[in-house]
Amino acid sequence: MWQKFVDSFVLNFVKDNRWQYLTNGLAVTLKLTIFAVILGFLIGFFIAMVRSTHENTGKLVILDKLCGIYLTVIRGTPVVVQLLIIYFVIFGSVRISKSLVAIIAFGVNSGAYQAEIFRSGILAIPRGQFEAGRSLGFNYRETMTYIVMPQAFRNVIPALANECIGLLKETSIAGYIALEDLTKGGDIIRSRTYSAFMPLMAVALIYLALVLIMTRFEKYLERRLKQSER
Repeated sequence: MWQKFVDSFVLNFVKDNRWQYLTNGLAVTLKLTIFAVILGFLIGFFIAMVRSTHENTGKLVILDKLCGIYLTVIRGTPVVVQLLIIYFVIFGSVRISKSLVAIIAFGVNSGAYQAEIFRSGILAIPRGQFEAGRSLGFNYRETMTYIVMPQAFRNVIPALANECIGLLKETSIAGYIALEDLTKGGDIIRSRTYSAFMPLMAVALIYLALVLIMTRFEKYLERRLKQSER
């Protein structure tokens, strides 16, 4: 049994340097995740500010309507369909990097969920905090910047961490546009060796390790913020 395991390991990972499919795919997965999270953060933060400003002041009516449409469409359709539409329809006649298309697709999708996360964090802040800012002479923007958002950010860290973990796993569908991410790398090995167990288990274990690392970082960040509160 041990010899069979060794032979399978050599066949799937050592022969023809097939392990490089996993390392190269991991690099692509991490790149997609990091830049999509950043793009989603920017989109989500902007939309949350627009919607919360409209709710608190009644301003930005048109922007609020557009943001509502964006949230409805993005959260109401599968991310894989969005990826295919962006690649084959929106950029179908344009020479563009597949990685950039995937980053845009995943970032736009994540932005819709991050927007609601940020908005829920803002809504969780008592109205008295806004009134306290006004009593200190702050205008609405200054109240949001110095009083509300720091508290809201601490409140939404667990939800943001879960969104980042979800986004990491969602990038596994990047192979639909022939992008060789981690999952695609394992699938390529499987197609070369006709052995499914070892390459797919390796992919699963790598994803699990990444999720555990992200979870530990999120817990560490939470502890640091709690210490700063004291």
